[in-house]
Amino acid sequence: MSSLEFLTRLPLPRLAYHRISAQNPGVVFLSGFQSSMNGEKALALEEYCRSAGRSFVRFDYTGSGSSDGNSKNCLLGDWKNDVLMVLDNLTTGPQILVGSSMGGWLMLLASLARPGKVAGLVGIATAADHFANAFEKLPPELRSEAKRMGQYRVPSKYSASGFYTIAYDFVKESEKHHVLQSTLAISCPVRLIHGMADDMVPWQISVKVAEQLASDDVDIILHKNGDHRMSQGDDLKLLVATVGDLMLRLTEKDLK
Repeated sequence: MSSLEFLTRLPLPRLAYHRISAQNPGVVFLSGFQSSMNGEKALALEEYCRSAGRSFVRFDYTGSGSSDGNSKNCLLGDWKNDVLMVLDNLTTGPQILVGSSMGGWLMLLASLARPGKVAGLVGIATAADHFANAFEKLPPELRSEAKRMGQYRVPSKYSASGFYTIAYDFVKESEKHHVLQSTLAISCPVRLIHGMADDMVPWQISVKVAEQLASDDVDIILHKNGDHRMSQGDDLKLLVATVGDLMLRLTEKDLK
């Protein structure tokens, strides 16, 4: 396993990361909401990149995992800036961004902001525009309570406490980063993996993302029994194979 390091960026909190410096295009993994860089998908991709001689970065957003800061004070825009900071300071050359859930949304935002740095995208249960859309589906009385209290709870089997607490200001700020209302000026190859048993982000969201992308090189890969996390053995094999195929395609393209 690569060693833990920290990206210092005063006055902002330090970002914790693991990095392999090797051949490009490399891979940058973007985790989901309240997840860390030590999940099964990140580690499986690190192992693949090490064996393939490819660069790789996994990191924790501000206030998450081993990074400094308090996640309760963070907005989606802060985590988008974390991704851009990692791209600008911890990578050289073209990268494949692999984003899980919220990380899939952030990979789209990063690609729009740094098109010259992004060679390809692989989304896993891409949660584009998720927070405000999910909030609007809550019963009116819960939405009113969230506005009054400044936060609300969302039941989740993926949290040790059984729920996630989400700040109302976080939801409202996330609306500034919506991407599905118009064409996404992203021209690189994109692969969108989604489990059809996902009970948090419907697989139809990946179809919507594909429809909005300017790129013609877009594949949607539906895994019938896959859940939201897509972290089981077969899920990880699918992820690694998808990233490997995209890397091969990009390498062959560069050789032509």
